[in-house]
Amino acid sequence: MANRAGAQRPNGATQGKICQFKLVLLGESAVGKSSLVLRFVKGQFHEYQESTIGAAFLTQTVCLDDTTVKFEIWDTAGQERYHSLAPMYYRGAQAAIVVYDITNQDTFGRAKTWVKELQRQASPNIVIALAGNKSDLSNKRMVEYEEAQAYAEENSLLFMETSAKTAMNVNDIFLAIAKKLPKNEGGGAAQPRQQGMKLNNSETSQASEGGCCK
Repeated sequence: MANRAGAQRPNGATQGKICQFKLVLLGESAVGKSSLVLRFVKGQFHEYQESTIGAAFLTQTVCLDDTTVKFEIWDTAGQERYHSLAPMYYRGAQAAIVVYDITNQDTFGRAKTWVKELQRQASPNIVIALAGNKSDLSNKRMVEYEEAQAYAEENSLLFMETSAKTAMNVNDIFLAIAKKLPKNEGGGAAQPRQQGMKLNNSETSQASEGGCCK
């Protein structure tokens, strides 16, 4: 496993704790799950993103105060024919981002279904974030911010509207999850939003349970 030694922050100070967490993205096809991951991991955006088949796996590392958080990210396919595979990916996950498209009301309804499934079948303490993607298309909005925010509050979800295209809130939503994961209990000051991120990424075909600290 990588990063066994203390990770280096930009100022050269050594961090002690390294935590690894499994995170899964769920949502209807074409809401922008893969685009969010690509923006977060590689800082890229492709106008035409091919549909994910099954699931894709990437990793990204975020540095907080005294902790390095390594996300093992499973980007699942949104097509209905892959739905039966989803439990294989969210089983053992410590975090999930449920994504919908703010220009498509049906995808918001589907996101609610995913949230219910996670609440029923995923790990009891899973951190769930709701992402209203494609906020750059606000002139075509069909899901009001207040409606989604109220739903998120009722279900104790993190919530942000995001844009993979402009990068709005993409890093922020992953950072918010990192801060809420168990290793930060009792910790706390808010961190600068994008400064202090250590961007390491890789791809692999091997599944992992995640969820360990060193």
